[in-house]
Amino acid sequence: MRIGVPKEVVHGEMRVAFVPSAVAQVKKKGHEVIIESSAGLGSMFSDDHYEKAGATIVKSAKDVYAQAEIIFKVQPPVVHPATGKNEAELVREGTSYIGYLAPFTGAEAIRILAVRKITSFAMEFIPRITRAQSMDSLSSMATLAGYKAVIIAADHLPRMFPLLMTAAGSISPATVLVLGAGVAGLQAIATAKRLGAKVEAFDPRIAVKEQIESLGATFIPMDISEDASTAGGYAKEQSVEFLRKEQEAIAARLPKADVVITTAQIFGKKPPILITEEMVKLMPPGSVIVDLAAEQGGNCELTRSNEVVQKYGVSIHGAVNLPSKVPINASQMYTKNLVTLFLYLFSDPLKGLDFEDEIVKGACLTHNGQIRNETVKQLLH
Repeated sequence: MRIGVPKEVVHGEMRVAFVPSAVAQVKKKGHEVIIESSAGLGSMFSDDHYEKAGATIVKSAKDVYAQAEIIFKVQPPVVHPATGKNEAELVREGTSYIGYLAPFTGAEAIRILAVRKITSFAMEFIPRITRAQSMDSLSSMATLAGYKAVIIAADHLPRMFPLLMTAAGSISPATVLVLGAGVAGLQAIATAKRLGAKVEAFDPRIAVKEQIESLGATFIPMDISEDASTAGGYAKEQSVEFLRKEQEAIAARLPKADVVITTAQIFGKKPPILITEEMVKLMPPGSVIVDLAAEQGGNCELTRSNEVVQKYGVSIHGAVNLPSKVPINASQMYTKNLVTLFLYLFSDPLKGLDFEDEIVKGACLTHNGQIRNETVKQLLH
């Protein structure tokens, strides 16, 4: 197949869906790679890097879409500034597409892909099963987001993270509170510990207590009477009473928290408010909140997406697309996930797609003019 990689057009997106080191891997399987000129510059990969690896450089996105049999993308389709058309309209009819698709906020693009008979696969719909771990870009990107959130907090906190003993006296370590111990939360814990902070972590799922403590953090318990996990071990939406108890457990820790990293998200739904405005008032002056759920609405009541809100002496960072802040590693990891999925899906083009396969069935949103994913179908009808 001829793989096409257009340059990302969403403002601030520095990642690219395909890095030069992966060209040899797909060429070995008989595939070609065409990439739009300067597509990799945000991730420090020049056109020369791609050409030396064996890819073909084309001048414009229009050329990529016209020649490609399958498109690799990072960001969901948006209106392309050079054409005035949604990127989903640029994909050749009857071809394929792999990337994030954000059907809960970008329904129009899904409808366009279906009408144009594009076979599309959403990276965020890869099932969370063992054999799909190497394709799980949500986990890859969450790892980077958790790391970067702590770096942002350290940069804005008006004190040091580590314990320091000097002739001028001792400096006590900063206290970092991490809310949510999924992939992002665990990486935030690990990064804060490496920087020398005292770390506490809260998660309503008792099953993650061991993981939190293995990283050197203190697990904050709460009195729970209902199961906080899905069958796959992830957090699920809880009752109003359950959320109130969570807020009480968190509020008890806030007066001593210099930094709070919030990571609680529920797939396809608005994130829970874990920190109310009244709770922000409990935090010490100069403290920092970095809200990784900002783009979906935020875990803090005062969060504003992609803004820094200063209130009650606390700076609240509405973190958006943090993986793009470390684009070299983000692009490398995303490419690995995407290429692994691609080679799995199209291991034998003559056989076609096996829609009984759990990975194919889960990730495929549109095929042969139809919306195949039941969750997305219900959303759009």
